[in-house]
Amino acid sequence: MKLIWGLRSALFVLFLAVTVVPWALVVLVFSLFATSTAIYWLCAGWLRVAIWGARVICGVRHRVTGMDRVPSAADGRAAVLLAPKHQSTWETFAFPSIMPHPLAYVFKRELLYVPFFGWAMSRMDMIHIDRSKRNEAWNKVAAQGKRIMGQGGWVIMFPEGTRAPRGGKGTYKSGAARLAIATGTPIVPIAVNSAICWPRKSWLLRPGVIDVVIGHPIPVEGRQPEELTREVEAWIEAEMRRIDPSAYAEPSGAAQPS
Repeated sequence: MKLIWGLRSALFVLFLAVTVVPWALVVLVFSLFATSTAIYWLCAGWLRVAIWGARVICGVRHRVTGMDRVPSAADGRAAVLLAPKHQSTWETFAFPSIMPHPLAYVFKRELLYVPFFGWAMSRMDMIHIDRSKRNEAWNKVAAQGKRIMGQGGWVIMFPEGTRAPRGGKGTYKSGAARLAIATGTPIVPIAVNSAICWPRKSWLLRPGVIDVVIGHPIPVEGRQPEELTREVEAWIEAEMRRIDPSAYAEPSGAAQPS
């Protein structure tokens, strides 16, 4: 079985490599005269192709619950801050194909140096930061986040900062909550069990269904960053246990409380 998964995964990686090069070149040329929104949707088109490839080649499907909890595409001035669980590369590809509004990712600037993929990313209105300079990074997130959400834009930040293993939890940082409070923007927690099919630090994909569960927007008026972060964390981690219970089950040999 693993041999089959490996062959299908290798074919998927080849599919990504073959499609990203011409797509990125088109983006680079198109960006010379197009608006940032048009560039975004052109890039999102390749991400849709990537998610389609994962489904057709590797059998990775997904279902979304709670889509009615975010503003519709028609409500172009309703800014939100999305705060998803981060387990895999899958959700970074999937959210632009799921959400009805352009997203501004907060991401490490090293991704800009990835050939073709990073070059295309550099043409979009997103927030890339140097993680080694924490104060400078936060100032950039705050300034650009305020500008983007002041125009009705949507920002997406992974509260854990990096990918957590299936059944695991990273340290939830307060950056997303701080930005939401600073801009008066509701924060939307999202649970994603993508590691079921696409584990972190791996390109071995397994067939299955990924659940994306969108929580109710959390108002930020009168809140403190740490308190708000804990609420986001509690909702996401509780929902993760509901949608992927086997990942959080106690080991068979675990001692029982007396």
